[in-house]
Amino acid sequence: MSEQNSETGMDDWGAAMAEQAAVEAKPPAPAAGAKTARNGNGGTPVAPQPLHDEAGLAGEDVNLEVVLDIPVTLAMEIGRAKLPIRNLLQLNQGSVVELERLVGEPMDVLVNGTLIAHGEVVVINEKYGIRLTDVISPAERVRKLR
Repeated sequence: MSEQNSETGMDDWGAAMAEQAAVEAKPPAPAAGAKTARNGNGGTPVAPQPLHDEAGLAGEDVNLEVVLDIPVTLAMEIGRAKLPIRNLLQLNQGSVVELERLVGEPMDVLVNGTLIAHGEVVVINEKYGIRLTDVISPAERVRKLR
């Protein structure tokens, strides 16, 4: 590298360092949409006020009609099994997979992956169904979510 290129590189480096120092010396700009107070505190950001319930619904029953038509996934789980991928790839028609559950144990009823009840398999008009034998209380379901 020639001395002229070396000196030019050092000048560019020095200019970049000076520019960085100037940027760091400036106070940070307020975030978009943030309010700043004037007259007294030197432009420091002001915390937003907490939202209040303007509808006056505190203590009143909330109408749940809005959520009653939201679809959820209901699943009945007979049992589970853990298999290595090697064994999974060897499965074909007629293969038997042993589940962790014993015969006669209740099935799990899951809604969106959350256990809500236990039940037993029934046949109604040649279709499978489930008879709920134990429903998990709402308080217990909430406790399991945490």
